[in-house]
Amino acid sequence: MSLETTRALADAIRGEIGKAIVGLDDIVDHLLIALIAQGHVLLEGPPGTAKTLLAQCFATATGLEFGRIQFTPDLLPGDILGSNLFNFQTSQFTLTRGPIFRELLLADEINRTPPKTQAALLEAMQERRVTLDGQSHALSERFMVVATQNPIESQGVYPLPEAQLDRFLFKLIVPYPSADEEAAIVKRFGERSGPPRPAEFGIVPVAGAAELAAAQQAVKQVVLADEVIAYTVALVRATRGSGDIASGASPRAAVLLANAARARAALQGRDYVLPDDVKALATSVLRHRLLLSPAAEIEGRQIEELIAGLIEQTEAPK
Repeated sequence: MSLETTRALADAIRGEIGKAIVGLDDIVDHLLIALIAQGHVLLEGPPGTAKTLLAQCFATATGLEFGRIQFTPDLLPGDILGSNLFNFQTSQFTLTRGPIFRELLLADEINRTPPKTQAALLEAMQERRVTLDGQSHALSERFMVVATQNPIESQGVYPLPEAQLDRFLFKLIVPYPSADEEAAIVKRFGERSGPPRPAEFGIVPVAGAAELAAAQQAVKQVVLADEVIAYTVALVRATRGSGDIASGASPRAAVLLANAARARAALQGRDYVLPDDVKALATSVLRHRLLLSPAAEIEGRQIEELIAGLIEQTEAPK
C-alpha cells in the first residue's frame, strides 16, 4: 500500500467515525496512529464523554472484532483470559476463550479492578499472546487494547501499576465538549432512546485485515533521519534530568515515540518524520510514564506543563 493510499484509508475511517462522534478529532487521530503503530491506548475522562461509543465506532469502521470487559473489583484473571475446562464427554480439557481473544478489546474502567487482575493483560499487550496452563495461544497481529478510566473518582479504584502503564503507547485525556459541540451532541442524540450503537448511524467497515496489514507495512517506508532520532532521544533523556520529575521515561518510551511519529507521518502521506511529529505526540507518550517529585507535587505542578517546558528547552533539528 502506498502512503497516499494509507492517508486515504485514514480519511475514510475518520469519516465513518464522524457519523456518530462529535469532536474528538485529535483522539481519533491518536487511535489511528496507535493502530498503525501496533500500540495500545488509555483514555481518561469523566463519564458521558463518549469513550465507550468512540471505541465501538472505531472498531466498526476499521473492521476489527470488538470485545468489551467491564472491570470490577471482583473480576478474576480467568474472566479475562478464559480457562481450560474438562469435557466429560471427550475426557479432555477444552479451551474456553475469554474476551481477550478479540482484535479490539475495550477495558472499561480498568482501574476498578485490583492489580492482580490488571496484570492478566501484561503478556497480551506486550507479546500478543496468552499463556494458559503453560500453553501459549497467539492473539491477532491487530490486537489492540483501548482502556478507559475515570479521573474524578477515588473510591473503589486502584492505581495502575507502572508495568501496566508502560504498556500503553498513549494516555489521552478526553475533554468535555465545547458549547457548540455539546449542542450538536444533544441535537444528534437527544431524539434517540436507548444506548447509541454504531450501526444506527450507518457506520460500516472501510478497512479489513488486508488493508490494515498493508498500512502497517507502509510505515516501514517512512524514513527516520539520524537528527530526528537524536532529537527524540534528547527529549526523552531530558525527563530524567529534570528536578521536578522523580522518575523519567525509559528507552522504551523513546522507541515508542519514534514509532508513533513514523505512523503519524505515514497517515499524513509523508515518507519522512518531522520534528513536529515528535513534538505533537510527546505529551501523549510521556505523561503516564513520568512521576512528579514531591516538591513539584506540593507546588501543584502538572506533568503536561513540565513536558511542554522540556519540548521548548530541547533544541529541535532545522
